[in-house]
Amino acid sequence: MPKIRFQKRTSVSMARRVLNPILFVILALVFCGIFLAIVGFNPFEVYGKMIDKIISVKGIKNSIVAGLPLMFTGMAVAFGYRMNLNNIGADGQYAMGAILCVWFALYGPDMPAVPKLIIMFILAIAGGAFVALIAAIPRALWGVSETILTMMLNYIILLFLNFLMYGPWKAEGQSVPQTAKIDERYFLPDIGNTGINSILIIAIIMAVLIYFFHKKTSKGYQMEVIRRSPSAANYAGMSVKRNIIFVLLVSGAIAGLAGFAQVGGIIHRCQADLPNGAGYTGIVIAYLAGLNPITVLIVAFLFGALEISAVAVQLTGVPSQIATMIQGSIMLFVIAGEFFNRYKIVVQKKGGVGA
Repeated sequence: MPKIRFQKRTSVSMARRVLNPILFVILALVFCGIFLAIVGFNPFEVYGKMIDKIISVKGIKNSIVAGLPLMFTGMAVAFGYRMNLNNIGADGQYAMGAILCVWFALYGPDMPAVPKLIIMFILAIAGGAFVALIAAIPRALWGVSETILTMMLNYIILLFLNFLMYGPWKAEGQSVPQTAKIDERYFLPDIGNTGINSILIIAIIMAVLIYFFHKKTSKGYQMEVIRRSPSAANYAGMSVKRNIIFVLLVSGAIAGLAGFAQVGGIIHRCQADLPNGAGYTGIVIAYLAGLNPITVLIVAFLFGALEISAVAVQLTGVPSQIATMIQGSIMLFVIAGEFFNRYKIVVQKKGGVGA
């Protein structure tokens, strides 16, 4: 009886890399279309609304805006995983960056816009890095799983965020658990008349800096060596412990900038459950981008488009749960496609091997 196994591909052609996700998105839409038809909706009408929402100038702008926090969480996760460190805590780091940002914007001293924004930027970085540090030290010194630590910290920080939003920081007269808006002087400007906030420029600069950090610096080289073989890195005199702390700190700092993006550039306040799973979505984005920070920007934009198209789906009368299912299905199918990018099915027959 033939046996089926998966074999890792030695190389992946550019055509496969481009066409594979397109194919699996189409498969996801076919799957969801069948489901929509079964429950009584016209899949062509639903998908038409989704496409109309995305391809307009306004749709592209909204997709970029929706993707901005995902760019930072995606880069944060990708940075950690370049040294096999699983930063699952980008949600909590994002939230802490937002908390410190809005605290200084609302309750800090009155000052000119530029220094105020610079301090908000630094506080967002510091907030994310601090949360990551709590996990980095036990991981570096005692080998405690950073996956578990960062995930647990998510719950702690998000509960703290919600306590502030429902309690002492809730704006007067608001039914929604959120702070008051920060002063307009401290809004990050848009890029010209595009309606796209200048935080996009910061995201692009960050992606380019990370790319060259990995390619051109000794620290980036050390990360690669440690990822491949920690014992060889130790033998070569590289401090694995110091690098673990450094990488998780930087990863957390990048995630914290998602909070700065929201407070300074997008909604100009803090809200309960602000990250809304952006840290977990960042894991998928980093994986699909192949840990390349520049590719992360593109994938995050596509996920932003997927997010706003789900809103359009609800306008056709489709329940929000089904809209979420469409989002989730596309994500799962694309992830499955990435698996088949890396592995091929091999059928092992009696007396030989065939594929």
